Amino acid sequence: MSPLPPNPDGAPTRGRPTLAGTLGARHIVFMVVAAAAPMAVVIAIMPIALALGNGVGTPGMFLVASLVLLVFSLGYTRMTPHVRNAGAFYAYIAHGLGKPLGLVAAYSAVIAYNSLSAATCGALAFFAHDTANNLLGVDLPWTVWAAIAIAIVAVLGYRKITLTARVLGVALLAEVLVLLALDVAILIDRGPGAYSFDVFAPTNVFGGVVGVAIIYAFSSYLGFEGTAIYAEEAREPRRAVPRATYAAVAIVGTFYVLTSWSLLAAYGGERSLAIAGENPGGYVFGLTDQFIGSAVTDITNVLTVTSAFAAVLAFHNAAARYFFALSRDGFLPAALSRTHPRHGSPYVAGMTQVAVLVVIVGGFAIAGLDPLLNLSTAMTGFGAVGLLSLLTVTSAAIAAFFWRRGEHGGRTTVAPIAATLGLGTATVLALANYPSLTGSDSQLINSLPWLYLPVLAAGLAFALWIRRRAPETYAGIGRTPIAEELERE
Repeated sequence: MSPLPPNPDGAPTRGRPTLAGTLGARHIVFMVVAAAAPMAVVIAIMPIALALGNGVGTPGMFLVASLVLLVFSLGYTRMTPHVRNAGAFYAYIAHGLGKPLGLVAAYSAVIAYNSLSAATCGALAFFAHDTANNLLGVDLPWTVWAAIAIAIVAVLGYRKITLTARVLGVALLAEVLVLLALDVAILIDRGPGAYSFDVFAPTNVFGGVVGVAIIYAFSSYLGFEGTAIYAEEAREPRRAVPRATYAAVAIVGTFYVLTSWSLLAAYGGERSLAIAGENPGGYVFGLTDQFIGSAVTDITNVLTVTSAFAAVLAFHNAAARYFFALSRDGFLPAALSRTHPRHGSPYVAGMTQVAVLVVIVGGFAIAGLDPLLNLSTAMTGFGAVGLLSLLTVTSAAIAAFFWRRGEHGGRTTVAPIAATLGLGTATVLALANYPSLTGSDSQLINSLPWLYLPVLAAGLAFALWIRRRAPETYAGIGRTPIAEELERE
């Protein structure tokens, strides 16, 4: 694709569109916490983490992940006054580590978010088929449920972003209330004495198969970083983005720590681990049956579907905004940067993401593969490794950005460097234990992370080619009129 011809002022010619500022902090919190899919994490990941990870130290590992991500957030939110862009990783890395790496980050983020959207769509289709069959006797192919979900995503993505935020808020509130009810029921039944503080002992937190424990803990938070993606659409980004980021990490972290602690307290330490290992998929449903009743178990089944849908929609929004940001800067077709005249949404980018989703999900369906064991596992691992890598590089970019500016301090350099080390460790362990992350024995699925290497090479080569052929377009990498205005303040 040829770069766009430059304007005299050095910006690519496309009107440099921006997204309307309509979101408050609570809207952003709803969207990014929904992307983390708390219900799906508790149902599908926590029992496996208990059985295969660090066992009784699982709550402590969730606490460690929360603390590392809070440290990351200190630097991440400190960038808001300097960079406001729908492609957050893209812009941050471009400003901190150079435009070529920024462009690579943008393409990698597009791949990661589209992969996670497809992964959660596969999980949704599986659980929707199972729930409709068990509760209603309706036995439709999983592809029908996937098609319904994608159609709803397309409609909501086309409309004003605040509608999406309200939908996600309702779904999120319902799933959190049910799981908190389970936590409270276990506490009342078993008593405070069942909640041993040994779960936070370093020997337990860093015991067992610690590499597996780390990747399950960190991958459960993915989506929280989307707060900065919505900075362009926030009414008061300097306040809304930091508030939303800290709130998202604090809410998700507290919820995960308390709920995993309750899952252990339900039967007590080693017995809980044994039961979770025997039937990880049914472990939480067994607890809802025992502690709050079978009717709530039916509700939990339904909310597992809505939780997965919320994640599909949230990852759709993130991927669409990266399409938009790349198009605006001249690195994807110009049409993708169009915004809807009434809703203000990046609707062409959104429809493009829907098309990508159809291709990925449809490809797995045509191949006759399972939506959970093949589609969800393959795409989850692929997307998770991509995002963990981007979080690590973003931390390093933030430290470099402020170091060059001579702003040396806790939030500007110390916290980003510490986060780089913590997230880098998680990324290395995720790669080393990748089959545990995907849950698959397929060599093809477990080789997917290698695809990021040609993306790295191609992105760097393209950026350097643009620098020679169209230096004005190259200069616009990761920039917006808003960012330029902020720099003049």
